[in-house]
Amino acid sequence: MKYEWRKNDKKLYLPKDKPETVRVPAMKFLMLDGRGDPNGEEFSEAVGVLYSAAYALKMLPKSGKTPEGYYDYTVFPLEGVWDLDVSEGAGKVLDKSRLIYTIMIRQPEFVTEQLVRDTLEKVRKKKYHPLLEKLRFGELEDGNCVQMMHVGSYDSEPESFRRMEEFCEENGLERTEMRHREIYISDVRKTEPEKLKTVLRIKVRNK
Repeated sequence: MKYEWRKNDKKLYLPKDKPETVRVPAMKFLMLDGRGDPNGEEFSEAVGVLYSAAYALKMLPKSGKTPEGYYDYTVFPLEGVWDLDVSEGAGKVLDKSRLIYTIMIRQPEFVTEQLVRDTLEKVRKKKYHPLLEKLRFGELEDGNCVQMMHVGSYDSEPESFRRMEEFCEENGLERTEMRHREIYISDVRKTEPEKLKTVLRIKVRNK
């Protein structure tokens, strides 16, 4: 049976549009690090490289190699961990050129470091891109978090973060770091800005 993240992982990917607590377990990811405005060409290319690797892993059986433990699945949504380069000073208006990010796509449990290396070698031969050399594979565990579904444009996210901060204050929680995670449920190419759905998530601990 095909593994569908929308059905099997609703708590992680389809929260309500109000803040809630969640425990995020360790998961495997393909990742790419970068910096700068996400509206730029470099970010778009990074997303494309990430998806090319993710789909190459999913389609391995059709290329004649079925990894041990393989099962069919829907490719997981794009995620991003976002931070700000504070060494350049901060202004009231967000300077997107100072953003630091790691974009990623979750991988099923059967994916291993060796499998990723072998698959990337095939991707390089088929269609080489310099960013393939920067792609990495690893495990991340966010642990205790507060999250919510943000509906609207990316530029209106501060209002949702304000609600999450208020939720933390009311429930005796505090952020452990200023980085945050975004999970892109909507296809930005096909969705009007006011209808975009993005999971916002911050790491927290008890005060």
